Amino acid sequence: MNESITVNLIENPGGLADCPGYQIAGVACDVRETGDLERLDMALFTSEEPCSAAGVFTLNDVCAAPVKLCKAILARSGDKIAGCVSNSGNANAATGEQGMKDAKQMSTVAQLETGIGAPFLVCSTGRIGRKLPMQKIEAGIGAAAKALSAETEASLNAADAILTSDTRRKVATAQFEFSGKAITVSGMAKGAGMIEPNMATMLAYVVTDLEANNTLLQAVLKEACDKTFNCISVDGDMSTNDTVLLFANGRSGIQADASPELLAAFKDAVYQVCDIMAEKIVGDGEKVTKLVELTVKGCQSNEDAEKVARAVGNSLLVKTSWYGSDPNWGRLADAAGYARVGLDETCFDIHYDDCPALIAGRPQDERLQKWKDIVSKNRFRITLNLNQGEGRFRLLTSDLSEAYVDFNKSE
Repeated sequence: MNESITVNLIENPGGLADCPGYQIAGVACDVRETGDLERLDMALFTSEEPCSAAGVFTLNDVCAAPVKLCKAILARSGDKIAGCVSNSGNANAATGEQGMKDAKQMSTVAQLETGIGAPFLVCSTGRIGRKLPMQKIEAGIGAAAKALSAETEASLNAADAILTSDTRRKVATAQFEFSGKAITVSGMAKGAGMIEPNMATMLAYVVTDLEANNTLLQAVLKEACDKTFNCISVDGDMSTNDTVLLFANGRSGIQADASPELLAAFKDAVYQVCDIMAEKIVGDGEKVTKLVELTVKGCQSNEDAEKVARAVGNSLLVKTSWYGSDPNWGRLADAAGYARVGLDETCFDIHYDDCPALIAGRPQDERLQKWKDIVSKNRFRITLNLNQGEGRFRLLTSDLSEAYVDFNKSE
């Protein structure tokens, strides 16, 4: 039996530029029409060779024009994609026929400005219901095309250009060796509010220098998203624009499925990059002060465990108690109960980190101060065990603060 391949996350990742064969840029073009030409809001990247690509998208019935366009492009040209052009500050959602025309124009302008014949995917994020300022958008794409570079600075500019209410960029890179060659998987993402699967006001881009067709990429990406981006929640809102894209340019000359061990390493690298970015999204949630790793286990099925986790993780009473550093396990039990999975309160356990709060339905009140200390931290774990089966689900979630309400009471 061949040994498994070790995948390593690199320190101080530089975004998409960490992966060979990609050119990236981020520029300012005043998409928000505020006169601010310092805020980066247009990102563009392309590959020296046409890419295969795959995507996972929002399930919201109000689906933004760029999402519809990406789906159409991937359906007809998934194994020959030039790259992606993205703007922040305007979602191009609920904009009717004009919105679709504008999204298509973004793709066309990217082709013209770069001189690449293959189609560009398009992403937008920002305020819903406003038409794109296309004169500024087209000028921005032109400026980005001129600024394309494989340098880290350009890559980090692109990572900044896709941000909206985020307070920091989100990038990650994983590497491993195969046949004496270094293989790279790199990513950049944005997201801070409207975070709830399937997925969030969240854009994520993952690139690799392996060679793979659209079908394989789709399977790998779906598997990674189900374990990462679809397992996070900040405020329970589902966006119109959620998009995760995976690109493979084949620069390494190695097929991703050349061996079972290589394919497993590729899947692991994509998972690790997505997991890091998903965690950064929750940690950077709008006015979030605490990151909570919620695990529900002992359910009759994984689906039941997910129902309980989402009920607890999205409960406003639970989230506000976390903000107040109140280990109110009663609210956890209440939310778990209304998930309606047949919970038996006489078998129910709750732990904060490794400290029991409830064992077989009996409170462990003598540990109250320990619970308070745990919930006062900016990151902690909660485990709910129904003790009824093998089903389990892990959800990364957060508290909900007064500042979140103040921040979102108007745009």
